[in-house]
Amino acid sequence: MLKEGERAPEFTLPDDTGKDRSLTDFLRSGAGILYFYPGTFMPGSARQACDLRDLHDELVGAKLSMTGISPQSPASHAKFRARHRLPFTLLSDAHKEVIKMYGVNGPLGLGVRRATYLIDGGRRIRDVVVADFMIGRHLDFVRKAIMLRAAASVSR
Repeated sequence: MLKEGERAPEFTLPDDTGKDRSLTDFLRSGAGILYFYPGTFMPGSARQACDLRDLHDELVGAKLSMTGISPQSPASHAKFRARHRLPFTLLSDAHKEVIKMYGVNGPLGLGVRRATYLIDGGRRIRDVVVADFMIGRHLDFVRKAIMLRAAASVSR
């Protein structure tokens, strides 16, 4: 698992429309939240995505982008985004290459750990939370990132 202070590895994956997206694209306007989740249409993943969706306006206000990654297909992501009205990008890592690069593959390589990274515009990891079953910790993590970004922009 990547730790705070490490450089986030570059990647390119297809989004829910099949278009290739890179980490550089994701961070083009500055810092962002990158989250990994086990799969679309799983109850925990739906809850997490909807919680993050409900923070979207605050994320935009704090100038933070949001992207989710799981191993499901772009078509599965498209249905998941539409069903839950998700305003952020979902990326398909069918071969779990990025999941492995970030060290969030499950025990014995099975599944995906639920992890959320705060990455600055220079690809440096500023904070990370891993909580496979305590989804609320991810929401608290994102709220904290929003608060810190807002405080930083006020103090300038």
